[in-house]
Amino acid sequence: MTDAREVLDRLRADAVARMESTRVTLDELTHDREGSNDDDEHDPEGVTLSSEWSRLTGLAEAAASELRQVDDAIARLDAGAYGVCANCGRPIPAGRLEVRPFATHCVACAEKLGR
Repeated sequence: MTDAREVLDRLRADAVARMESTRVTLDELTHDREGSNDDDEHDPEGVTLSSEWSRLTGLAEAAASELRQVDDAIARLDAGAYGVCANCGRPIPAGRLEVRPFATHCVACAEKLGR
């Protein structure tokens, strides 16, 4: 399980870095627009503030979701339950864990549950 720990730690670090980068960019966007009465919704020159805000917020939420999944997988690893299907209790195939290291269900159960 050492390999799993390394993969999960790397995924966690990547998610944290994406969250931080997005936070910094959102802060910069907010700071740059403070006190501005620009009507960016009708600016033909580029992306609107609301569009950029939505895009960055979506990226931050995706990184936070991945971080939660990775943290849950690390907790399962520490508890000795990593790689065990949460539905049927059978082992999750190594190939599935390689593709989706934070998987909680085996392929058969994931298909049944639509995950």
